[in-house]
Amino acid sequence: MTANEFYASLSGKRITFVGVGRSNLPLIEQFKAHGAAVSVRDKRSEAALGEDGEALKKLGAKLICGEDYLESIDEDMLFRAPGVPYLLPELQKARANGVAVTSEMEVFFDLCPCKIYAVTGSDGKTTTTSVIAEMLKAAGKTVHLGGNIGRPLLPEICDVKPEDVAVVELSSFQLISMRRSPNVAVITNLSPNHLDVHKDMDEYVNAKKNVLLHQNAFGRTVLNADNALTAACAADTRGMTYMFSRREKTNGAWCSADGKIYFGDEYIMEESDIRIPGKHNVENYLAAISAVWGDVSKEVIRTVAKEFNGVEHRMEFVRELDGVRWYNDSIATSPSRAMIGTLSLYDFKIVMIAGGADKKVPFDELGKVICDKVKTLVLLAPEKPLEGFKTPAAGKIEAAVRNAENYKDGAPVILHANNMKDAVRLARESAEPGDVVSLCPAATGFDMYKSFAVRGDIYREEVKALK
Repeated sequence: MTANEFYASLSGKRITFVGVGRSNLPLIEQFKAHGAAVSVRDKRSEAALGEDGEALKKLGAKLICGEDYLESIDEDMLFRAPGVPYLLPELQKARANGVAVTSEMEVFFDLCPCKIYAVTGSDGKTTTTSVIAEMLKAAGKTVHLGGNIGRPLLPEICDVKPEDVAVVELSSFQLISMRRSPNVAVITNLSPNHLDVHKDMDEYVNAKKNVLLHQNAFGRTVLNADNALTAACAADTRGMTYMFSRREKTNGAWCSADGKIYFGDEYIMEESDIRIPGKHNVENYLAAISAVWGDVSKEVIRTVAKEFNGVEHRMEFVRELDGVRWYNDSIATSPSRAMIGTLSLYDFKIVMIAGGADKKVPFDELGKVICDKVKTLVLLAPEKPLEGFKTPAAGKIEAAVRNAENYKDGAPVILHANNMKDAVRLARESAEPGDVVSLCPAATGFDMYKSFAVRGDIYREEVKALK
């Protein structure tokens, strides 16, 4: 089926969208324009949907809100937002009753006429995806960048040409229901994450593996040789498998002990050529190089490494004020990402703003690292749980710090804030000239914000407003 045939088939169909997510909103307008009768289901109340709810009503979508939002699903088609668990009993019952249960990214993969590069993993997904896209653009390709990175691609499917390329970031929530894999599949690393949604670590890892399980013999898979869970996925690949490593020589991209980056035996560049800081970003480049090798030149790879400034919300420099440097690392939505990001970059103690939604992952190791690397920890959490949002993780982070074997009373100093304005104020009061302050949450933003990006934007505004 072509994209045009798909949209033509929507006329007269009853379609329900479960979850008012960023991937669904643009689709609802398109589906309405093609003659579909659209309803939207969300566990939050209509009032809690705010501007999104008002926009949906203006489009003529029927809202089904509240605790009973999944009752009586009898539409022709159901589009699931990534944050809605695929294995919910109500969704499985709908499938059994003949409802086509799908998602924006599943349909995009079915209809996409061009080569697809897809990146998943626990950490580093967005930067790796962005670097791959930058390299392909620099090589002259028309690139369609989207997925979990924040931009749905199905709304632009009619503009995608066979000679273009699509570069997508995929979360475990998107992958769990997918039965197609990309031409090039990348897994950056795997560590405990999103265990508030997945029933266990096995389900989480198996969801991630869908990125490669449906490839054919002509596919390419890129895996992290330094991460045991990721390296083990090589047993399930069908096509060419490239391993990347920051520790040893591999058949893919690797970095030598003296900081030289190779692909196999072929020298590419110096580790120091990579403009964005951090050893984790070296790994992201090794993954990206392995993904595009043969599609772009070494010259393009070097140029992108030297010129690419990074992605906002990823150790993004906000400003320097009174000798204090402020960074926005809102993308650090897991303990492991916090440890390999902000907390790995400095040989002095920093001021860290942390906290977010509890994903049921352990914070024990993070607690030890915070005691070593942080002088003041500002924990951000709402005073009372907010309707439609998840349980805050700040208490678990504090407990992990206080229970760490290297914790000493007052080291770090632990402060509490109920909103971002107060968190920034407390951080400023704690920081001295020469210090670094970083928003490094170690958890998602869903205890207070719609996304890590919204959280990072608000932080940036508060820091820039300081006098």
